[in-house]
Amino acid sequence: MSSQNTAPNSFLLRCSLVAALGGLLFGFDTVVISGAQSQLKELFDLDGFMQGFMTASALIGTVIGALFAGKPGDRLGRKRCLQWAGVLFFVSAAGCAVAWNFWSLVVFRVIGGLGIGGSTVICPMYLAEIAPPQWRGRLGAFFQFNIVLGILLAFLSNYIIGLLDFGAAEWRWKLGVEAAPALAFWLFLKGIPESPRWLVMAGRPGEAENVFVQTGAPDAAAQIAAVQASLEAEAGQRRVSVPLFQRIYALPVFLAVSVAMFNQLDGINALLYYLNPIFGMAGFDKVSGDLQSVAIGATNLVFTMLGMAVIDRVGRKPLLLAGAAGTGVCLLGVAWIFTINQYHGALVWLLIGYIACHAFSQGAVIWVYISEIFPNAVRAKGQTLGSSTHWIMAAAISWLFPVFAKNAGEPGAGIPFYFFAAMMLLQIIVVLRWFPETKGVPLEEMQARLAGRQNQPVK
Repeated sequence: MSSQNTAPNSFLLRCSLVAALGGLLFGFDTVVISGAQSQLKELFDLDGFMQGFMTASALIGTVIGALFAGKPGDRLGRKRCLQWAGVLFFVSAAGCAVAWNFWSLVVFRVIGGLGIGGSTVICPMYLAEIAPPQWRGRLGAFFQFNIVLGILLAFLSNYIIGLLDFGAAEWRWKLGVEAAPALAFWLFLKGIPESPRWLVMAGRPGEAENVFVQTGAPDAAAQIAAVQASLEAEAGQRRVSVPLFQRIYALPVFLAVSVAMFNQLDGINALLYYLNPIFGMAGFDKVSGDLQSVAIGATNLVFTMLGMAVIDRVGRKPLLLAGAAGTGVCLLGVAWIFTINQYHGALVWLLIGYIACHAFSQGAVIWVYISEIFPNAVRAKGQTLGSSTHWIMAAAISWLFPVFAKNAGEPGAGIPFYFFAAMMLLQIIVVLRWFPETKGVPLEEMQARLAGRQNQPVK
């Protein structure tokens, strides 16, 4: 039987599932703050600016973690860095649970952000390096799947803890419960090997060959030789550092920055981080808001899976266009409800429609698209640029949203949602005019096609 048709063995599946749990902690940590927003705002007497800063503080750590995780990953190994990410998640959760004032809470949230940023770099790297080529995409998708699963579990956890009536300590339980899966992640990592590619890079080919054998690679010796050849080629490329910001790469840079910006300009992180307060501003009680957040988290999971299933059939550009149109319409509906302070019952359905449109389009496309549009010589730099843009925009929007958010019916209550809807109209224009379709285009041909488009006169 051809290796192309061979299913991954149980050892490979276990390694992939454990490593991808970093994505679950990433998703959980990112949105669990939603269920504690109201209590924390009242406890620390926060205005909109400081509430936004508290929420965005984790994203500040995320930007730092994403920018600087690569070197420790190469020096210490993928597995050890994942273990350190687990430690950061645990310290953050436990620290938030016992935080003694506002600034201690912020510090522990920054620590959690460092874990998030590191996991977004190291987890996909580990998965790509341990999986055989024919399973790399599907096993790598575990990470994205676990992110949205973690988001759903965070909403579900907030709902269950809200039912237990912990009173003034409720926010501590909501933020602290993550310590349990963080500890489990750290323990599970002890049972999986280091990345075979890193082992070769560290001069330990014998251990790497053993890992390849355990994962079911058909010819472990050939795999070692291929990795060594790849490392030698990369070493040669690193001797000639190619700058990213030059005219030949202008279009890929524009595409990476714009797709990352629009991913946040539909308001996704603001709505996820402040989902419970949004329901509260529309008049829903706490338990009802928590339950509806669970429904939205489940929708996010289902439609992310749908997007991942159809992205190679439908293409990237149609998904972006359909998603922008759908989220824009839903956001207009939300804005109208907040403006006229009526039809509150439709809010949950509009937000479910919104999250579904985002999940199958922006959520499924962004990381695939950024990874495709840069040539080999600058791909790592391009990925860093796109990722950094994404997280910086997430921090900025999450910080500013509570400054402008108002209760339904108050003057200007619909303005944030009108703004996000307008950004989706702008995205449709930009995608139609400048975004090429990358479906089915070999990476080696991508730069030639982009260069051809870049040299065309603007019509």
